[in-house]
Amino acid sequence: MTNGQINKAFLESTDETTCYEIIKSIAKHYGASLVTILDEVISEEAEHLLDYMTGPERSATYILMQKKGMA
Repeated sequence: MTNGQINKAFLESTDETTCYEIIKSIAKHYGASLVTILDEVISEEAEHLLDYMTGPERSATYILMQKKGMA
């Protein structure tokens, strides 16, 4: 699986609010729209989702990924 496929599977495994908060934190960090970021993190050229993240949101997402067996 590509990083984009893994990112997409992870985001789809979360509830709507969690997915929104993850994408929103990345969008804020990069100064981009939610749609732009979502497209980026699920693209074939995507990096691992955590590579786009900083701060406490990154740590929380990593823990959630571990719980889901996707870290």
